[in-house]
Amino acid sequence: MELLAAAFSAACAVDHDSSTSESDARDSAGHLPGSESSSTPGNGTTPEECPALADSPTTLTEALQMIHPIPADSWRNLIEQIGLLYQEYRDKSTLQEIETRRQQDAEIQGHEDGSPTGEDTPEEEEEEEEPASPPQRRAVPQICLLSNPHSRFNLWQDLPEIQSSGVLQILQPEEVKLQEAMFELVTSEASYYKSLTLLVSHFVENERMKKILHPSEAHILFSNVQDVLAVSERFLLELEHRMEENIVISDVCDIVYHYAASHFSVYITYVSNQTYQERTYKQLLQEKAAFRELIAQLELDPKCRGLPFSSFLILPFQRITRLKLLVQNILKRVEESSEREGTALEAHRELEMVVKACNEGVRKMSRTEQMISIQKKMEFKIKSVPIISHSRWLLKQGELQQMSGPKTSRTLRTKKLFREIYLFLFNDLLVICRQIPGDKYQVFDSASRGLLRVEELEDQGQTLANVFILRLLENADDREATYMLKASSQSEMKRWMTSLAPNRRTKFVSFTSRLLDCPQVQCVHPYVAQQPDELTLELADILNILEKTEDGWIFGERLHDQERGWFPSSMTEEILNPKIRSQNLKECIRVHKMDDPQRSQNKDRRKLGSRNRQ
Repeated sequence: MELLAAAFSAACAVDHDSSTSESDARDSAGHLPGSESSSTPGNGTTPEECPALADSPTTLTEALQMIHPIPADSWRNLIEQIGLLYQEYRDKSTLQEIETRRQQDAEIQGHEDGSPTGEDTPEEEEEEEEPASPPQRRAVPQICLLSNPHSRFNLWQDLPEIQSSGVLQILQPEEVKLQEAMFELVTSEASYYKSLTLLVSHFVENERMKKILHPSEAHILFSNVQDVLAVSERFLLELEHRMEENIVISDVCDIVYHYAASHFSVYITYVSNQTYQERTYKQLLQEKAAFRELIAQLELDPKCRGLPFSSFLILPFQRITRLKLLVQNILKRVEESSEREGTALEAHRELEMVVKACNEGVRKMSRTEQMISIQKKMEFKIKSVPIISHSRWLLKQGELQQMSGPKTSRTLRTKKLFREIYLFLFNDLLVICRQIPGDKYQVFDSASRGLLRVEELEDQGQTLANVFILRLLENADDREATYMLKASSQSEMKRWMTSLAPNRRTKFVSFTSRLLDCPQVQCVHPYVAQQPDELTLELADILNILEKTEDGWIFGERLHDQERGWFPSSMTEEILNPKIRSQNLKECIRVHKMDDPQRSQNKDRRKLGSRNRQ
């Protein structure tokens, strides 16, 4: 096992280090993601110099198996003792992650506030540094509260087998962090399996439920959840077997990679059905009193812990996205250029493909219906433009005020200069309309999205506040057209400008610039997007700030998937510590370091295929 490359020397170093107590050794090994830690490397002691390992085999893996026997059912018993449903685990884990960042921010900020100037004397610096070290050693567990209230352990390092083995005196602190990250993936999968089993046994297989629902309704509501459960069961079983091989987990990402590549397509099927699932659920609640009463009754069962039925339905989508983040967490901890980094990168890449396919499946279902609905409402005053297309989707729609007349007119202050128009912005097309009676829209101009340019007016007075200029380099009449448009607020103006010209420069730089500092926020309240240009936020999401408005909106880029969108600033809090911001960006760059070469290879292949066809 490459994960314990210096264990012989490290173990003996611990035995000879009389100044370090056993509890101190555990604390230094127990630092979790984001905390600062220091470790003393081994002193080069050979097995002959260390009595505990004098008769050990030549390979470290064999040595560990001799020193630390593996209980046959130890890990399986652990999995069975996990008391939290996945919804509870997920909330507690992400809230703990948020609190950890807050404490790190507060520690650094407090330290900086305590220094009035940057010219303190060495004596003053020493006095400030000494009290700062204990908080760094008391790292906040990132995967706490996974076990039930009666269980004695929460972390891998707190397991009785780990505590009694002495392995914490062998492993370096960074390796312990990696063990915790892999352990969280396994225990969270167990919690997820527990919740998924409850969905099937308590709801899907309920005899009254089967009688109330027509088979077609049951199929739409529950889709292929039985297949998802079967895959989760096999996946968890393989993870358990891996943990039983050794008290120190060798790797889990190779198993994740195998299942993501060969078995996780069941998630795509389930998640793609989400639009119809939500609609069917709402219709059943409205139209079938027996179904509504049964759901209310089943939700009151103590097994459900007060959680609603809908929280069980979205479990597969939540899990596949969370699994990708857990692999990212492992990837940040593995040794660079190691075999484990390779398997983690492969697993992450496969999971990204699954998550993207899930998202595309959901969007495809909803987009098609939306495009049909929009086309029905349009009446063309100009040459008709076909709206429905498999490669087209809506980015933003809404009302703006169009200003007529010359800019220098003295009558700018009169409201008569502004007339309502309605814009439909698609990913490749802009359609400009006027709303007419009967919930219809009369189209009077259009242009390709690639031929749009926007410009914010300078020195705006009160009348021209939130006004911007939209230029169509080539409109429906094959000529250039200019519109002066007024939005209802500063944020609405910024949002339209960002959507109309996506390549327009933002106030702050994007992740792709690879700069190691940028204003960042973390999500502290979940947010569901209300408009197509908004971004749905999950707890603990970290985002780079690209644009801010004075009325409380942020245009951000989420680090773990580079998705962009607008969201209320009240849903987030700023990360003030530049060291943490820089570390977040470095980790993100490492996770996605294989993306650019892969994209360039795909482009080269496409170019080659194009040449061959020619």
